[in-house]
Amino acid sequence: MPTTIIIGTGFSGIAMAHALQQAGVDFLMLERSGEIGGVWRDNVYPGVACDVPAHLYSLSFAPNPGWSRLYAPGPEIQAYLRRVVDDLDLHPHIRLHSEVTEARFEDDGWTVALADGTTLRCTFLVGAVGALKDPSWPAIPHLRDFEGTLTHSSGWDTSCDLTGKQVGVIGTGASAIQIIPAIADQVADLHVFQRTPAWVSPRRDRPYREAEKAVFARSPLRLLAYRLKLYLTLEARFPLLFGRRRWAARTVEAGLRRRIHRYIDDPAKAAALTPDYAAGCKRILVADDYYPAMNRDDVHLHTAPIERATATGLRLGDGSEVRLDALVCATGFTVHDPLGGLRVVGKDGTELADVWGQAPTAYLGLAMPRFPNLFLLLGPNTGLGHNSVVIMAEAQARWTAMVIRRALQEPRPLVEVTPTAMARFVRWVRRTLPNLVWGTGCDAWYTNDAGVNFTIWPGSTLRYLWTLRRVRWRDLHWG
Repeated sequence: MPTTIIIGTGFSGIAMAHALQQAGVDFLMLERSGEIGGVWRDNVYPGVACDVPAHLYSLSFAPNPGWSRLYAPGPEIQAYLRRVVDDLDLHPHIRLHSEVTEARFEDDGWTVALADGTTLRCTFLVGAVGALKDPSWPAIPHLRDFEGTLTHSSGWDTSCDLTGKQVGVIGTGASAIQIIPAIADQVADLHVFQRTPAWVSPRRDRPYREAEKAVFARSPLRLLAYRLKLYLTLEARFPLLFGRRRWAARTVEAGLRRRIHRYIDDPAKAAALTPDYAAGCKRILVADDYYPAMNRDDVHLHTAPIERATATGLRLGDGSEVRLDALVCATGFTVHDPLGGLRVVGKDGTELADVWGQAPTAYLGLAMPRFPNLFLLLGPNTGLGHNSVVIMAEAQARWTAMVIRRALQEPRPLVEVTPTAMARFVRWVRRTLPNLVWGTGCDAWYTNDAGVNFTIWPGSTLRYLWTLRRVRWRDLHWG
């Protein structure tokens, strides 16, 4: 039996595997799909790319001097992850087509049940499933009655041909603003159904010159310095956009408003594309080609609510009906359950779903009382709105490996966070978040129906890295 089971083979799962390799702890990685990669395996829609600079959206122990662009396209990121798995020789540790349906703590360890009926045992269990994994379909009545092509941005139907068709896109979030420019030249007419406009910052994407890539390949220090520059540039956005002093954010918002009017000719469309909430309360998107695409005569913006789907399109709340040949749901992911519906049972039959309810919490986003030897990567309140989440995942993996290595030195290798430490952390999160931009009152996917933000880390990544540089051992109970 492996000492540790890691659920997931995306960025966070690979970071955890590397940390355990460094700690000399054996492990098994379980992947529900037939290939590694997580979100970059599942998202293959037109225009898919990272919205964080590639040299920062990569693992620190596996730099890639050959990124083709400042913002790498999705297939290139997936190829990078495959290469890292090869370089770390992780294939012997990976079991594909192994979907975990239940994890139960018993007899000083975890019993893991798979969808095929197999059960596995381990001492430590790490959930590295990621937040962006299960597509969220819009709650539109009779959606499945639509007889045209219906697809979601996650799990895109690569066989569908949109050439010359009437196409609808529901959503104006991170995926939609990549899809819309990518297909605008291909379709006959593009209908964009918007519920809430987004703040969109310029991307300033560009290809790297061959000379730049050669310098990065020859000089790891130059590459590290460039990565640090990118990191600090993004990190500076936290106090400016998300902190308590809003004057800087209002200056940024004014510039983003001017940008809308610079690209959009129709005043009514420009007004519809202008948010009425503080920048940063919802995710700030980055794109160079979104507004030019929305300015096209054959791209139509609809802001009336969708009443229902029909066999031939969508009926809107203003009484109009839009006829469509294809409908794209760029409506994001189900994020209210960080473990994606996996049933987790801790000590004395405690169900994690009952403990969490609609507002998941975890100490440092990593661990919880009554669930010994269970760790979460990118768990509750560790998401970011300003920097690379890979940085958070690596810090969590290193912290978890330190705890596991120490636990293995105990007579009984059991460890769980104390209720006192858990309560203290949750109080700090709940006290801090309302004083930041996320407390200004927008309806974001960061929050649940009660308005509780269980997603975002209420601080800079520097603070998180400093906190996780060592383990506060008195916050943990052993044996």
